[in-house]
Amino acid sequence: MVLQRCLACGRLIYYPRPACPHCLSAEYEWVEMRGTGSVYTYAIVWRPQHEFFNDLVPIVLATIELTEGPLVVTSTVNCAPEEIEIGMPVRVVFDRVNDDVALPKFEPLPRK
Repeated sequence: MVLQRCLACGRLIYYPRPACPHCLSAEYEWVEMRGTGSVYTYAIVWRPQHEFFNDLVPIVLATIELTEGPLVVTSTVNCAPEEIEIGMPVRVVFDRVNDDVALPKFEPLPRK
């Protein structure tokens, strides 16, 4: 998983955009993240707004706080809705949509 880092102010940028939201610089680099974090907050979707998602409910939408700090809005996988909890450690997995697109989703880290 990679995010933009502003070359002017050094802050990480999520979601990707042409200019830093903090200092407006258009100069950035892509940096690799650890791919880990924790659940900051979440919501369980039982009634999707589009019929495409009907077979996928319940869907757990989550805001993940990456280890490096940024908050990422995504969904969780490989975890029953009743098991998700704020503060739960997670790691990124990728849902390959096609040859060009892979969506980052997060699953719980194995318990020790």
